[in-house]
Amino acid sequence: MKTALICGVSGQDGTYLAEFLLNKGYRVIGTSRDAAVNRFRNLEKLGIEARVETVSMAQTDFHSIVTVLDKYRPDEIYNLAGQSSVGLSFEQPIETFNGITAGVLNLMEAIRFLKLPCRLYNASSGDCFGDQGGEPCSEETAFRPISPYATAKAAAHWAVVTYRSSFDLFACNGILFNHESPLRPARFVTQKIVAGAVEIARNGGGTLSLGNLDISRDWGWAPEYVHAMWLMLQQKEPMDYVIATGQPNRLRDFCQVAFEAVGLNMEDHVISESSLLRPSDIALVYGDPTRAKENLGWEAQFKMKDVVHAMIEDHRQTPADT
Repeated sequence: MKTALICGVSGQDGTYLAEFLLNKGYRVIGTSRDAAVNRFRNLEKLGIEARVETVSMAQTDFHSIVTVLDKYRPDEIYNLAGQSSVGLSFEQPIETFNGITAGVLNLMEAIRFLKLPCRLYNASSGDCFGDQGGEPCSEETAFRPISPYATAKAAAHWAVVTYRSSFDLFACNGILFNHESPLRPARFVTQKIVAGAVEIARNGGGTLSLGNLDISRDWGWAPEYVHAMWLMLQQKEPMDYVIATGQPNRLRDFCQVAFEAVGLNMEDHVISESSLLRPSDIALVYGDPTRAKENLGWEAQFKMKDVVHAMIEDHRQTPADT
């Protein structure tokens, strides 16, 4: 039985990855800054909370990481922890940068210190690319981050590349583009849209306030993307991979699909407010997942419309008072 350590197991990706690895026969250890008080509601929602061993670990504390890694001696480590909201990073830039960059550096130093023969996956981000003039982004595309979140992810990404080449670590960056699911926190715009559409339909009216509706993103399905994470660590050689659908869609189109799914016209209910605009934002970004298809045999099955419908269906089944 292999042992996998998932840093940030309580989040969307951590929860789906835990479920995936348990089904593969892994022993799954999940970390949280304070596991004793974390309810792990996402693990409860998937019915796997009793099968995941949880432990407290602060990724900005090197001693904390060494203690956990030495105790469990994992075969695979998945670094999914850290502040994950682009919007929130403008409000908390220092915390965002420190959490993301120090977290992966401490992990890699702990692996070196303990001489662990393990494999590391690090969550990079398609936001690192910034605006690329409408061209799809591959592993060879230069980074042009324009948010504190993307800047932190870019720094962490290159730290992994450096450690891989300098210290012979088996370490991979997954450059994931936007991927959604019913486990997305309410602060994310996709979940805000889905919840808003369903509630407006239930209530027989109402409005939903959003920011820039004309940005375009590459939206995929989170449960498919965690499969790609695992595949990266099963290869003979470590490499970085873009994980995406390869199809950009406007936020306006995402809204339209969501409101049509509940029998409404978004133009009657959605308004754009300048107060919700970010200080800077990417107009259009999408990925080129060719390497993942050729090397990993991975290809996204869910496209944007499939993602929206799946999220709408789940939200419809959620009682209105929860």
